[in-house]
Amino acid sequence: MSQTDMTIFEKLESEVRSYVRSFPTVFTKAKGYKMWDQKGTEYLDFFSGAGALNYGHNDPMMKAKLVDYILSDGITHSLDMATAPKAEFLTKFNEVILKPRNLEYKVMFPGPTGTNTVESALKLARKVTGRTDIISFTNGFHGMTIGALSVTGNAFKRKGAGIPLQNVVTMPYDSFVNDNLDTLEYLERFLEDGGSGVDIPAAMILETVQGEGGINAASFEWLQRVEQICKRWGILLIVDDVQAGVGRTGTFFSFEKAGIKPDIVCMSKSIGGYGLPLAITLIRLDLDIWEPGEHNGTFRGNNHAFVTAAAALSYWEDPKFEKSIEEKSEKIFNFLEGIVAKYPELQGEARGRGFMVGISTEIEGLAASIAEEAFQRGLIMETSGPKDEVFKLFPPLVIDNEGLEQGFKIIEDSVKAVLGAKELVIS
Repeated sequence: MSQTDMTIFEKLESEVRSYVRSFPTVFTKAKGYKMWDQKGTEYLDFFSGAGALNYGHNDPMMKAKLVDYILSDGITHSLDMATAPKAEFLTKFNEVILKPRNLEYKVMFPGPTGTNTVESALKLARKVTGRTDIISFTNGFHGMTIGALSVTGNAFKRKGAGIPLQNVVTMPYDSFVNDNLDTLEYLERFLEDGGSGVDIPAAMILETVQGEGGINAASFEWLQRVEQICKRWGILLIVDDVQAGVGRTGTFFSFEKAGIKPDIVCMSKSIGGYGLPLAITLIRLDLDIWEPGEHNGTFRGNNHAFVTAAAALSYWEDPKFEKSIEEKSEKIFNFLEGIVAKYPELQGEARGRGFMVGISTEIEGLAASIAEEAFQRGLIMETSGPKDEVFKLFPPLVIDNEGLEQGFKIIEDSVKAVLGAKELVIS
């Protein structure tokens, strides 16, 4: 087979392309936590499709069910018509995920991406309350369409809208200023004071761990107080679990250990299990006041994704799966803290929760250099934060200890190599 020329992408694809610049090779195969390019070079995947591949690449159980379904001429596209795969997913999601967690939600299928579920959540919150404003939080990221972008903090992303982004008030996330400032006392003062210029909003939207914003993890106490404030003022609480959910932070929903029950939950990415496009919006029962067809989308009936999404939930039927995530999460965070302690010149800080973690460094460009060096050594990971100041670890939840150890070695070798190169330049 002839090899694909990388210049094809430069000549024919838009300048907006992004990840191909960070990982400049043509990938041809993937399995579990590994990927291979056309030259046969093997890479450890500590990126997981930006959280869309929590179960790794080409999971054999999901693949078998998908192949069987396709070969049986099962329905592929169905809008929101009734199909057997949709019924199986809805039933299994209710039995395996919602009921054991004492949660009751109606499941809405918006368009198939993360920004679609956020758009539907914002629209519903405004419809239910009759209010227009939304409170979002600093460094939050919720998607690239206009509504989702309005509640996103990143200045570069917001600028791309090309129009004013309105009807949103941004408040400081937990520890945004420093660990001593009570950001919720600040927020509630705005709600209490008629002279603050801030109207009571329809909703607050947040990520319990901010992914693109720099792996900032809100404390459970902070999340509990946000919920209390929302209840006090009749504000709906929307948790964006697009990236932090489906086990990425240790439990299926990222908010479980905080003991809160959001009014609306946004999910996408790994909810489809196999990497196929799927998004769901979970709605508190009494809030489901949509008129039929009031919010729709051509590709909200992706039956291939329903098949793999239902299959993926089988992992959660066995308590050992969540236990393994917890054990490996501790191993990952201990490694990061060890790197921070061992290399003080990194000026690093370990951040995050579960399998959604990274190291933040105050040295400009250092995180990106470490990620680039890691790629040269056979490991794929990305950076995040407003200044790309965090290199983040997103291995699939199913990775084994051998894979973790291999990844740890490459990351530490990359840190040493980049720091060593900087010392040479300085001296």
